[in-house]
Amino acid sequence: MSECLFCKIVEKKIPVKLVHEDEHTMAFDDINPQAPAHTLVIPKRHVSAVQDVEVEDESLLARLLMSCTKVAVLKGLRESGYRLVTNTGRDAGQTVFHLHFHVMGGRPMAWPPG
Repeated sequence: MSECLFCKIVEKKIPVKLVHEDEHTMAFDDINPQAPAHTLVIPKRHVSAVQDVEVEDESLLARLLMSCTKVAVLKGLRESGYRLVTNTGRDAGQTVFHLHFHVMGGRPMAWPPG
């Protein structure tokens, strides 16, 4: 049994507010949203972080980005804009070590972040 929180979500052992799901990805609302719309997009297969992606995973990255785009449309963010974020490592703020993208929008985003 996996100890990874997001793997447990993929295995349907932890309930989430599902936004989108396909064969390779899953998207669900963040339980601690930092914007009016804040959805996490994850691969169903465990990958710890973006730095752990291998060359053979390039189609998985494309699928993740396509799912992010689909989430933005479903959340009504296409016209106003949205931010995609992935944190890699503790200093970057990664707290769950399963690759994930944050799709955030619904308000103006400041720059630089952090």
